[in-house]
Amino acid sequence: MAGITGVGGVIGFLRTGSIPSLVAGGGVSALYVWSTYHMLHGDPEKGLQGAFAASAILSASSLPRVRKGPVPLVLAIAGASTALYYGKQLKELRIFPFN
Repeated sequence: MAGITGVGGVIGFLRTGSIPSLVAGGGVSALYVWSTYHMLHGDPEKGLQGAFAASAILSASSLPRVRKGPVPLVLAIAGASTALYYGKQLKELRIFPFN
C-alpha cells in the first residue's frame, strides 16, 4: 500500500498539478512505511495501529470523490478493505480501542 499511495500521489501531481494529491499520497505512504517498520522490528501493536489509521485516512479521503471516476473508487475500496483487515488483526490481538 505504501508504494501504491506514494506513486498515486506523484501521478496525481504530474497529471493535474495537484499539490494536495502529492502531500496526501506522500503522507499516507509514509505512514504505511512507518507502520511496516514497526511491525517488522518488534512493535507490531504500534505498526498495526498505524496501518489501520493510514487505511482509514485513505478510505475516508477517497469516499467523497467516488463518483468522479474509477481511481477514487478503487482507492476507497482498497482503503476500506485494508482498514477492515488491520482492524480485525487489532481485535484478534485485543488491542483494538473499540472492544
